[in-house]
Amino acid sequence: MPLPLETNAPTDFDFIIGDWTVEHRRLNSRLTGCSAWTTFTGRSSTVKTLGGFGNLEDNILDFPDGRVRALAMRSYSRETGTWSIWWLDGRNPGALDVPVVGKFSDGVGLFFADDVLDGRAIKVRFTWTALPGRNPTWEQAFSNDGGESWETNWTMTFVTAV
Repeated sequence: MPLPLETNAPTDFDFIIGDWTVEHRRLNSRLTGCSAWTTFTGRSSTVKTLGGFGNLEDNILDFPDGRVRALAMRSYSRETGTWSIWWLDGRNPGALDVPVVGKFSDGVGLFFADDVLDGRAIKVRFTWTALPGRNPTWEQAFSNDGGESWETNWTMTFVTAV
């Protein structure tokens, strides 16, 4: 039984609530000059939590070499007006990724974090696009030059609401 939502809860991620078929594109190697991509499908199911001030996105990723489960957790800060997004990969269930933090403007959400990749400091950017009449998309990009340039390394297109 779903718990009641708060009437003043943010609606930024309402576009993704529900069950989806997802098309993935993932760069085979990150920040190495690679230009080869792997495509695969998946499924996603997102529900509101925290009275609408959060949501959980359960994922099935059908990589070519096997199925992986993962979870995105999002929470909204009333004080800052920003969302924090964490990623939990089922292959490493004891570690949450560093949260990206940001907000939406005109149907596009930008979220950033400082992280480490292969021992090197990087910046991470998530871009959520939720424009009327278009399928929702998510994009992940990394920068190893302090945000001067970005390499997109993963995209998701939410194709069919199930």
